[in-house]
Amino acid sequence: MNITPITLEVFKNKFASVAEEMGMALCRAAYSPNIKERRDFSCAVFDASGDMVAQAAHIPVHLGSMPLSVAAVIEAVDLRPGDMAMLNDPFKGGTHLPDITLVAPVYAGGDTPLFYVASRAHHADVGGMAAGSMPLSTSIFQEGLVIPPVKIVAGGEIVTDVMNLFLANVRTPNERQGDFSAQIMANATGVARMEALVAANGRETVTTMATALTDYAERLMRAAIAAIPDGSYAAEDFLDDDGAGAHDLAVRLTLSVADGEAELDFSDSDPQTAGCVNAVRAIALSAALYVFRALAGGAMPTNAGCLRPITVTTKRGSLLDAAFPAAVAGGNVETSQRIVDVILAALATALPGAVPAASQGTMNNVAMGGRDPRSKEPFTYYETLAGGAGAHAGGHGQSAVHSHMTNTRNTPVEALEYAYPLRVTRYALRAGSGGPGAHRGGEGLVREVEALAPMEVTVLSERRLRGPWGLDGGGEGAPGVNTVTRRTGEMAMPSKFHVKLRPGDRLRLETPGGGGYGPVS
Repeated sequence: MNITPITLEVFKNKFASVAEEMGMALCRAAYSPNIKERRDFSCAVFDASGDMVAQAAHIPVHLGSMPLSVAAVIEAVDLRPGDMAMLNDPFKGGTHLPDITLVAPVYAGGDTPLFYVASRAHHADVGGMAAGSMPLSTSIFQEGLVIPPVKIVAGGEIVTDVMNLFLANVRTPNERQGDFSAQIMANATGVARMEALVAANGRETVTTMATALTDYAERLMRAAIAAIPDGSYAAEDFLDDDGAGAHDLAVRLTLSVADGEAELDFSDSDPQTAGCVNAVRAIALSAALYVFRALAGGAMPTNAGCLRPITVTTKRGSLLDAAFPAAVAGGNVETSQRIVDVILAALATALPGAVPAASQGTMNNVAMGGRDPRSKEPFTYYETLAGGAGAHAGGHGQSAVHSHMTNTRNTPVEALEYAYPLRVTRYALRAGSGGPGAHRGGEGLVREVEALAPMEVTVLSERRLRGPWGLDGGGEGAPGVNTVTRRTGEMAMPSKFHVKLRPGDRLRLETPGGGGYGPVS
């Protein structure tokens, strides 16, 4: 067939619109505020081999790793029409246990799958030692129920035994069942839209265009990398701690660029640690895809072709390629941000003026749980908090935004207070937290909540010891601050902690500001 720039653009948007509509179905049908309000989910379309064809503009840490989950399902589960599989195993393409992926085949009248569609959503509890399943763990077994690739829908019907097994291991089964139903309907929407696309255009045309789009993305990425001067560039940055006693954990990168290809070698990063900040290799791949896709800019499709000119090297048993049964709850959310920071720092040397200063470098994870006195039912809640974005050569950094590996929203005060026994006592910009410079870093935020019932809280955060770095003479953003206030007074808290709150106690997080850019004149 004749492949033209026009047909490429048309099919790029056709495939992406399937993923976007899946996301809208998931958002509108979900039960939990974390999915419905914060939009902590991602959807994508894959070819018969499990290579990504298109994604919605959702969460980078989900989307870059999801192909490994789809590949694990293809290898382990025989999916027939009307079937879906689920998994959350971080060592089989997942990220951390709360992120559950559902995969469905698209047969479109054929004998074998022509495509797959997948949705990934962060469930606010999957069991484990702490409410919200984001504990200060030292083993993955403490973090919740590990789900290998397993069939959850067969012939259009939920596999009741599997669903019941999962629901028996979580604190909030009704909410989880509602969110699962939303994911199932999102995948069903994706299957229906892909079948309609094939019916309207023909199997050969649709598969040919999927291949052409991945090849097109590869060409554009090679051109973007070719614009980087050939050479070797190094950078390192540090995590505050692992929540289990280890501090100053190093993420080290050597970036080599030559002939339109890039190798990111993280082999010299610190070994995996006892605490929960270990990342699986899929997260390193996600971070690399995110940064280079952002660097390429423009309207290029985001698919498997983007990674073809990029090699990511990790060392098994390291902080960025942890071995089973390492604790990984925080690797997805915190270590992923530091990986981005070191890639950007290396690129800042290679491409002066093209890279922003460091953004807040953390997701400020808050997980809560207890029993709601209004309904007498258990509740679990999870959110991440926004902060300052790094300034850049073109202007100031944005304030109170989710940056880099997260693309979620700030939970509205009304939704939070309606759903949970919490009162938001302060929610404001953190004035003066952005790094100084010719262009100022964005401001972090202050969020303080009061417990209206007994509850447990886990906080996983970073950038509490060092502020996000500035560039070209710009100053650091202010480090974050965690505080718990009881009737007996105010207590400064570390980057990572677990605490029980009584009614009237308050939790306050002051998130980091972004780094500044350029010296103050």
